[in-house]
Amino acid sequence: MDLVFSVDVAAPAGTTWLALTDWTRQGEWMLGTHVRVESGDGRSVGSRLAAFTGLGGVGFTDTMEITAWEPPVRCTVRHSGTLIRGSGAFHVHPKGPQSSTFVWSESLDVPLGLLGRLGWPVARPLFELGVRQSLKRFAAFAADYTMGAP
Repeated sequence: MDLVFSVDVAAPAGTTWLALTDWTRQGEWMLGTHVRVESGDGRSVGSRLAAFTGLGGVGFTDTMEITAWEPPVRCTVRHSGTLIRGSGAFHVHPKGPQSSTFVWSESLDVPLGLLGRLGWPVARPLFELGVRQSLKRFAAFAADYTMGAP
């Protein structure tokens, strides 16, 4: 499954990039998700990230490895978990001195075999709704972003 989402951000591309790649704060804008850096510095090829998505301790962990790191423009990851497999990319496009666009794309294998392929048409609208809500939250987060401030 290939997915592409974008949101305009009222912040310069550099600020949007810093907000986007502040992995430990991603839970402030991504619904039900908490990210931690597993190895490396989280800002270079080979760094590994783990994102837990769920509620009340019930959910799954998406493990990723950064495969491209081109600040302040592009970060790509390889999803290597048992449930989520494939690749993802974050792109930041400048639109002017005080605005940018964040584009999030994923190329994922549908999990759970036949069950996943049959269930995806039902789950996709809910998934997309969650991502779109997260992107709205991200736009507000990035517009007010201050490094290290919770």
